[in-house]
Amino acid sequence: MARKDFPAADAPKKQGRLKQFAAVWRLTTQYDKAAPLWVIGSALVVLAVGVVLTLVVAGSVFTTVMGVLTAVLTALLVGLFVLTRRADKALFAQVDGRQGATAIVMQQLRRGWTTSEEPVGADPRTGDLVFRAVGKPGIVLLVEGPLPRTLRLAESEKKRHSRVASGVPVHVVHVGNGPDQTPLRKVSRRLMRMPRTLTGAEVSAVVKRMQALGGLRAAVPKGIDPYRARADRRAMRGR
Repeated sequence: MARKDFPAADAPKKQGRLKQFAAVWRLTTQYDKAAPLWVIGSALVVLAVGVVLTLVVAGSVFTTVMGVLTAVLTALLVGLFVLTRRADKALFAQVDGRQGATAIVMQQLRRGWTTSEEPVGADPRTGDLVFRAVGKPGIVLLVEGPLPRTLRLAESEKKRHSRVASGVPVHVVHVGNGPDQTPLRKVSRRLMRMPRTLTGAEVSAVVKRMQALGGLRAAVPKGIDPYRARADRRAMRGR
C-alpha cells in the first residue's frame, strides 16, 4: 500500500562521533533554548563539587591530579546525560502530533523489543496508523489518531494479530495527547513497565509469525531524518 504521506527514509550515512554530537547539539538547541544552560550548568556544578572535594580530601599531588581528572570526566558524563535527555525532549516536541511520529519511538525502544519502524496497519481515509512492538509483554499495537475514531481500526488490527499469534497477549496503546491516550514522550516508558509474560524463545517465535503480516511503506514524518534527529547514546559516550 503506497501513499505519498509515507516517504521512505534514506539509508543513514556513517558519521564521525564529533559530527553526530554536533547534529544532536544543533537539533536540541534549535528547539530547546534552555538546553545549553542546563547542559553546561550541570557539568560546571559537578566539576566544581569534584574539585573542591579533591582539594579537601587529597593528601598528595598524585591524588589531587587523579581527583581533578575524575571530576572532569564525571562532569562530561553528566553534561552528556543531560544533553541526551534534553535532545529526546526536543525531538518529541518537534514531531509530536505529526503523522508517523510513532516511528521515532520505535527506533528508541531499548533492547528486548522487536519493532516495526513502518506502519503495519492504516486507515486510508483518515491517515490513522498502527505500529507494532513485540517483546516479553507480548504484542503491543500503537495506534495514531484521535479517539474514538481509531477504535475500529485498533480492534481490527488486534483481531488480525490475535489470529496469527493465538494465545499471545495483544495490547493496544492509543498514542496522542487526548483523554485515554498516551503522549508520545511517555510511550517508551509505558511499554517498558508492562508485565512480562513471554520468554525470550517465545518472543522470537512470535516475531517470526509477525513477519507474515508484512507492513506498509515507511511513515517517518516529513522533514525528519531519524538517524540525525535521535540522540546516539553510544556515540555520545564514546563507544
